[in-house]
Amino acid sequence: MNLLLQPPPMERFALNQSVHLPHSQAHHGRPPSSPSSPSNFVLGSSTPQRRSFMLTHKSKALSLTNKRAIPVSQIVAVYSGDRDRDYEAESPAKALRRILASPGIHQGPACFDALSAKLVERAGFQYCFTSGFSISAARLGLPDTGFVSYGEMVEQGRQITEAVSIPVIGDADNGYGNAMNVKRTVKGYIRAGFAGIILEDQVSPKACGHTKGRKVVSREEAVMRIKAAIDARKESSSDIVIVARTDSRQAVSFDEAIWRTRAFADAGADVLFVDALTSREEMKAFCETAPLVPKMANMLEGGGKTPILNLLELEDTGYKLVAYPLSLIGVSIQAMQDALTAIRGGRIPPPGSMPSFEEMKEILGFNKYYEEEKRYATSRYSTGQPSSQRVSSSVYGIQQRPQDTAEQRDRSPEAPIVEVITPDVYNNYGADASRDPFSSIWSRTIRIKITGRDGIERLDVRIPAGFLENVTNIVPALGGQNLKELLDDAADEVGGKVLLDFNDTMGDRIQVFLE
Repeated sequence: MNLLLQPPPMERFALNQSVHLPHSQAHHGRPPSSPSSPSNFVLGSSTPQRRSFMLTHKSKALSLTNKRAIPVSQIVAVYSGDRDRDYEAESPAKALRRILASPGIHQGPACFDALSAKLVERAGFQYCFTSGFSISAARLGLPDTGFVSYGEMVEQGRQITEAVSIPVIGDADNGYGNAMNVKRTVKGYIRAGFAGIILEDQVSPKACGHTKGRKVVSREEAVMRIKAAIDARKESSSDIVIVARTDSRQAVSFDEAIWRTRAFADAGADVLFVDALTSREEMKAFCETAPLVPKMANMLEGGGKTPILNLLELEDTGYKLVAYPLSLIGVSIQAMQDALTAIRGGRIPPPGSMPSFEEMKEILGFNKYYEEEKRYATSRYSTGQPSSQRVSSSVYGIQQRPQDTAEQRDRSPEAPIVEVITPDVYNNYGADASRDPFSSIWSRTIRIKITGRDGIERLDVRIPAGFLENVTNIVPALGGQNLKELLDDAADEVGGKVLLDFNDTMGDRIQVFLE
């Protein structure tokens, strides 16, 4: 039977990105005459449109012919571009297939946790990958040599897919066993919300394709893994995209890799991927194999075996998807090392090397949380008052309770304690110039300058001289210096004066001036 799904209105904008929807009858890599192929699909737009957000051509309910319902967590809302129109729902896999059917080449950075995936989405990318290399590094602190398990990858993947609304292609290594294990892996990745799954033909334990000692299973077993994956997809009533990868280029030969990719295409794989190709000529020859099936490139940053090509070169070669597996984990490692070096040297990372606290809160969703929290605001404590006198709230506003009488306030055990600082008390803290000559320093400025041992300026900041307690928050190495005594001595100085000039334990020069 047909199930008619009409989702509630939702908005989802893609950042700084233009998506060109294909014509009607745009197919995923295979001719329209193959309706039985599990990867065939047709988009209903009769007119291509280009706008700065993701579009559907017209409003309509999505007719689902599968007997099993799509999990709610796997529905993605796509903005139609018109507030007067309804919204059409699509599964992550269908969103990925729409991307595959659209013109051009599509970049997919590899994430390794929920935060890195959120950053990929915020940057405006249409989809992303998970990287087994990066997850093994971030989750276990271990090399990608088969340590990370199926259960750990599924758990990490579920956290990633729940954190974003873009489709995610999951790295499933070699399926974690034989063909039966592959079926379990595919079904687990479907339940975790993945839009696509990458399966390779390495033996166990597997490892990064650009490292030494790669070994692959037999041709027959490699093809059976892909067939098992397709069977698992059918049994799950899913349309997850199956990316078939071979590591036989390094393990056997280039000719063997080409034979296997043809066999994977015949078995029904949706995307083909040969890892660790060594030249532009090999990349071009691979893309000419099974020309109706999209190809994936792996631009291993930092010195892999495959030449690094730009997007135009990759598209001209014949690629449809391109992965960047190490960019995010690589820059994260470098940034953490730099920060730890600074802290070890008695400093904190310079302002430009990290986002501000406010920026971090925005990225993590604090502000959105606060706004949504207001919808459910209630009185914080039970006061014994009738419910009509308590603070009540709804989506439409907040009604304040009647003002308490003085007698009620006196009886209330919850009345706040307010500490009042009188002028006399405040003056004892040095705010009165007539009592403390040091208070004149409040009108002066302290300049803190740090020059690295390599001669590069690390920090140059000015703060009010009265805020001594905050200085060590900027430069912890100043914590052992008696700045107040130095300022006392310099209180009568008319011009500027050097208060401190020394090298810290890392060899960086720290200078403090009174201006």
